[in-house]
Amino acid sequence: EEGKREQDLYDKFKCYCKTSGGDLDKSIADAEAKIENADAALKEKTERKAQLEAELKEHTANRDEAKKTMAEATALREKEAAAYAKESADLKTNIAAIGKAVAALEKGAGAGAFLQTPAARLVKTWAMERATLPDESRQELLSFLSSGEGEGYAPQSGEITGILKMMGDEMSKDLEDATTAENTAIQIYEELMAAKKKEVETLQAQIEEKMK
Repeated sequence: EEGKREQDLYDKFKCYCKTSGGDLDKSIADAEAKIENADAALKEKTERKAQLEAELKEHTANRDEAKKTMAEATALREKEAAAYAKESADLKTNIAAIGKAVAALEKGAGAGAFLQTPAARLVKTWAMERATLPDESRQELLSFLSSGEGEGYAPQSGEITGILKMMGDEMSKDLEDATTAENTAIQIYEELMAAKKKEVETLQAQIEEKMK
């Protein structure tokens, strides 16, 4: 009786091993598959994270570079605008002085009085430092502006008046050229700033999207 019971237990154990062995193998295979899938998912996630970080770094660098370009362009534009403002103011002042000189000389009697004015000193400085004149004309003009001979100037001769008008034309051309250059610089600056502003906005949107 005891031997029969042991045989029955042994048979049941063998049966269990046979029936459960396949399930165990399947469970192991399923577990290995899950581990493999998890590893692949982790690798993909890691690679995606690295890619996002690289893209974020690139977008941030490009945005900062665009902002730097805008700042440098603005500083340069302010410097150019200041230089133009001074240049145009000087030219307008000297053009006005030339106008006064020509008017005084054409009246004849007013030449001496003009030589005592600040306008005469401006014309003299311009003639010495900036006017594009033949040496003979420059010396003739400077001699007139430095002397007290204005009262004896003969309007009909027209020599000094002609030189002054030549200087006035030169100044007017310089002012026109400077104004054209300034307007061109303003247009280029505005176009650059518009493009860079759009670039910064686009990059900032991309950065914020990748940081979500």
